[in-house]
Amino acid sequence: MQAVVIAGDHLGLVERPDPSPGDTELLVAVRAAGVNSADLAQRRGEYPAPPGWPDDIPGLELAGEVRATGARVRRFAVGARVMALVGGGGQATLATVDEAHALALPDGLSWPAAGGFPEAFATAFDALFSQGGLTLGERVLVTGAAGGVGSAAVQLAAAGGARVVATVRDPALREAVAGLGAGDVIDPDDVARHGPYDVVLELVGAASLAVVLPCLSTGGRVLVIGVGGGATAAIDLRGLMSRRARIGGSTLRARTHAERAAVVAALAAKVLPLLAAGRLRVPVSETFPLRRAADAYERFAARGRLGKIVLLS
Repeated sequence: MQAVVIAGDHLGLVERPDPSPGDTELLVAVRAAGVNSADLAQRRGEYPAPPGWPDDIPGLELAGEVRATGARVRRFAVGARVMALVGGGGQATLATVDEAHALALPDGLSWPAAGGFPEAFATAFDALFSQGGLTLGERVLVTGAAGGVGSAAVQLAAAGGARVVATVRDPALREAVAGLGAGDVIDPDDVARHGPYDVVLELVGAASLAVVLPCLSTGGRVLVIGVGGGATAAIDLRGLMSRRARIGGSTLRARTHAERAAVVAALAAKVLPLLAAGRLRVPVSETFPLRRAADAYERFAARGRLGKIVLLS
């Protein structure tokens, strides 16, 4: 197979031995694989792959066709079209996926959209609903909402009956984010004027957190899932106490097999039907062939885009 390989700060397309599926695994011929901030962090040496995953082949999500199955696989057959969460190794022409971490593609979903769906929508759904406890009618703020996870979160929150406020720095992208279901799309400097917020999905990090915390409602919850704007912040604990507010954080990559399977099962039950019905979509900003992975990473880091950057095999 061919795989995107990290060597120092360089990305190259390298020949590697074909993987073989374990008893509960699928061997997938990868057609598309999303690029995520974790991939850029891994390239910088800041976010190593969990044990058991390739330490130099990035990629946390993929979509493709099942080429072979392990002896105990029951849900998918050879030829099935799947998308999946992986702990690494997704940016290659072949990858192994545990069947408990795989989803069947809805009819009509394109390969680029499928390749950009699992990580973004799993992260957003888990943070908003499983951890943030977002409920019907609550007011939610999504910071940095134009990216892959942000655009997923806006749609999921709106579909769940929440009132959505989204921050988008680039004025040219605000109308498109509003089209995903945000009632208000604002400049990050205007956060205070549109609160209070019951739930905040913090995708920016420390630069945003100091502005957001005073805008929480009583019982408000903040879920930090991005730190591109800094990972260290000063917090007014008295404000948290007076509002009975909570701050939490989340990542998917380091979770156990069973925890990841639970997230995928929730996606299958709650999110996939909305995607199949056309109530959700995966905005894809640009696609790149695997051999241009370095260009894709550069475009991802440049911002100024709506939705996902996806590599195609």
